[in-house]
Amino acid sequence: MSDREIILTQEGYNKLAEELRVLKGPRKMEVAERIKVAREFGDLSENSEYDDAKNEQALLEAKIIEIENTLRLAKVVDDDDVSTRKAGVGTLVTVHDYEFDEDISYGIVGATEVNMAENKISNESPVGKALIGKKKGEEVEVETPGGVMKYKILSIQRL
Repeated sequence: MSDREIILTQEGYNKLAEELRVLKGPRKMEVAERIKVAREFGDLSENSEYDDAKNEQALLEAKIIEIENTLRLAKVVDDDDVSTRKAGVGTLVTVHDYEFDEDISYGIVGATEVNMAENKISNESPVGKALIGKKKGEEVEVETPGGVMKYKILSIQRL
């Protein structure tokens, strides 16, 4: 992982910290128990349960390192610093989509917090980049893989 700054909302930081706690505690113990049980099956050279458990342990350790690095590099956006005057990380921006003639709300979050099911988009995505720094009433054109989208910002509030 590069040493670039990772932007997170407080909610995103808390979720990662909780995931790390689970991985380093209960999850690590489960995998260790699987390895212990698999060892009891005998010859390790032909023991697929042991190999699977060791592979799972390696993946778990890699995930722990990834989350620790993310948390170490994270710049947490303080909710009190989130302005509703301009779109930014930690804001919920409601726009009018001219092409589909509908209103859509996007939560702008750091890249590690993206959740399309909740309409949380990255500040690094084409739409996120285009909205950042814009104010209510402004119109925005966004170059997306699907073509140019045109939006009008209707409201900006905290996530």
